[in-house]
Amino acid sequence: MEWKAFVQKLETRRPEGLSVAEMQVANEDLMPVPPEKRTWTWWNFVSFWIADGFNLGTFTMTSTLIVSGLNVWQALICVVIGYTLVGPYVVLTCRPGAVFNIKFPAVCRTSFGIFGSYWPIINRVAIACIWSGVQAWLGGECVHVFLRTMWRNIDDDIPNTMPASSQTQSSYIMCYVIYWLLMLPTIWVPLHQLRHLFLVKSIVGPIVGFALFGWSIRRAGANNVFSTMQTHATLEGSDLTWQMLRGIAIAFNNLFPLIVNSPDFASTAKNPAAAMLPQLITIPCVFVITSFIGIVIGQSAQVQFNEKLWDIVAIMNRMLDPDQNPTAATRAGLWFISAGFVYVQLLTNVAANSLAAGCDLTALCPRFINIRRGGYVSALVAIVMNPWLLYKSSTSFLNYLSSFSVLLSCIAGPMAADYFLVRRGHYRITDLYSLSKEGWYWYTIGINWRAYVAYFAGFAINAPGFISTCSDGRINVSTGWKHVFDLAWITGTFTSAIVYVLCSYAFPPPGVNFRFKEVDESDFSVKFVGAYNYGISGEAYENMHTPAPEVDDKDKGDITPTEFKPVVTLEDYKY
Repeated sequence: MEWKAFVQKLETRRPEGLSVAEMQVANEDLMPVPPEKRTWTWWNFVSFWIADGFNLGTFTMTSTLIVSGLNVWQALICVVIGYTLVGPYVVLTCRPGAVFNIKFPAVCRTSFGIFGSYWPIINRVAIACIWSGVQAWLGGECVHVFLRTMWRNIDDDIPNTMPASSQTQSSYIMCYVIYWLLMLPTIWVPLHQLRHLFLVKSIVGPIVGFALFGWSIRRAGANNVFSTMQTHATLEGSDLTWQMLRGIAIAFNNLFPLIVNSPDFASTAKNPAAAMLPQLITIPCVFVITSFIGIVIGQSAQVQFNEKLWDIVAIMNRMLDPDQNPTAATRAGLWFISAGFVYVQLLTNVAANSLAAGCDLTALCPRFINIRRGGYVSALVAIVMNPWLLYKSSTSFLNYLSSFSVLLSCIAGPMAADYFLVRRGHYRITDLYSLSKEGWYWYTIGINWRAYVAYFAGFAINAPGFISTCSDGRINVSTGWKHVFDLAWITGTFTSAIVYVLCSYAFPPPGVNFRFKEVDESDFSVKFVGAYNYGISGEAYENMHTPAPEVDDKDKGDITPTEFKPVVTLEDYKY
C-alpha cells in the first residue's frame, strides 16, 4: 500500500476513472484547454512575437549571413523573404490548436496516430532540449558580460580547469550555471499566465536592442557604418544565388521549432481569429527590424575592431577588452544592456524550448509528466550538454540550424495536409484521448502508416545533404543533393504533405471529408471509451458533466455536436 500511495503522489492531474492504459493518453495538460485558461488575445500574440523577435539568436543568425559572403542588402532580401514565408506556415500549423484548443501532441495524433505520434514527438523533444542548451549558453554569455562590467578580471581570477578542446573557460561555465539557475523559476509559470512575462519582454527586448543598435552606430560613426554597407558581395553567379537561397532557408529555420509547436500557444487563444492575422503580420515586421539591427551591429563591429564578428555577445565582450579602454559609461551601458538580454533569453528559452519540451514529454508519459515537469527535464539536458561547441564558428551555427529543419518539415507537412486537405477541418476530439479501435486516430494499432510513408519520403529526398552536413563534409555528395537540402524547408514539407495526401486518397482513413468545415464530430450522445468521455451515459464521469440538452432532430438545423459539448473545468480533475 505504501508503494501504491507513493506512485499516486507522483501521478499528474487527470480525469477520474481512467484505466492504467488510458493514463498513457491523457492528463490535464494534454486535454483541450478549458475556457478559463483561454486567455490570449490578439495583443498577446503580437507581444509574444515582438518579445521573441528581440533575442540574441535572431541578431546572431542575421550577422552570419554577412560572414558567409553576402552584402548587407542581399542579406536583408533573404530576411524579408524568409520571414514573410514563416507567417503563413505558423498560421497553417497553429489553426487546429486555435480552433479546438489542443496542443501540438494532440494535433500530431490526428495525422500520425495515438501511438504513431511518439516518434515525431521524440524528434521535437530532442530538438527542444538541444536548442534549450544552445539558448542557455547564449544567456550564460550575457551573464558573463554582465559580471565583467563589474568584475574586470573575472576570466583571470577564476582558475581555468577546462581543457583546450572544450574551447571555453571556467568563468563561462560558472555564468552558464548562473543563467541555468535563473531559468528554473520561469519554467514554473503556467502557459496561460506566460502572457504577462512576454508582455514585459516585449518592452525590455526593444529597449535593449535599440540601445545596443544606437550605441554601436555612435561608437563606429554613422558614416563609417553605412559606408561599409555599400560594399559588394564576395559571391557572384550561381554561388550568389544559392547562398541567398540558403539565407532564406536560414531565416526560415530560425523559427521552425516555433512553427511546429505553434498549436501549444494557439490553444490558449480566446478565439481562433486572435491567433491568425496578428501573427501573419507581426512576424515579418518584427523579424525584419531585428535582423536589420543585427546586421548594423555586426557592421559597426567591423569598423570598431577591424574584424568580422557575428556573435552579438562577443561584440559586447570585445567592448570591454583592455585595448578598447572601456570607460565607466561603457561599463554602465553594457551592464544595463546585458541585464536586459539575460531576461530576454530566459523568456526566449521558455517559449521555444522549455514549454515545447514540456508539452511533448507530457504526451510520452502523461501519467507522470506534465508540462512543468517536462520543462525541468529539458533544463537538465541543457546543463549536461556542450552547446558552446556549436558557437565555435558561424559555419557550425548555420549547420546546426539547417540540419534539424529537415526533421521538423517532415512532421509539419502531414499535420497541415491532414487538417486542410484530407479531413478538411473535421476533427473528433474524443478519439484523441481514446484507445477504442473504432476511433478515428487508432488507425492500425494506433499508428497511421500513411504519415510515416510521407515522413520518410520527405526525409529521404534530403537525406544525402543531411548526412553530408552532419559529417562536416567528411561524407561528400553531389552538389545537386546539397542544393536539395538547402531547400529542406520546401522539399521536406511539400514532399511529405503531397505523399500523405496521395496515400490518404488511395487508402482513405476514417474521417476523410471533401467539404471544409471546422467542426468537432464527436458524438456526445453515446458512451465513449476514453479520457474525454462526456457522453450522456458515461458511467465513470457522471459527476463531471452536465448532460447535453434534448433537441429534436428537426430543430437541430446546422447545429453541430460541438455546441452540446459540456464545458471542461478545473473541478473535473484531481491530483
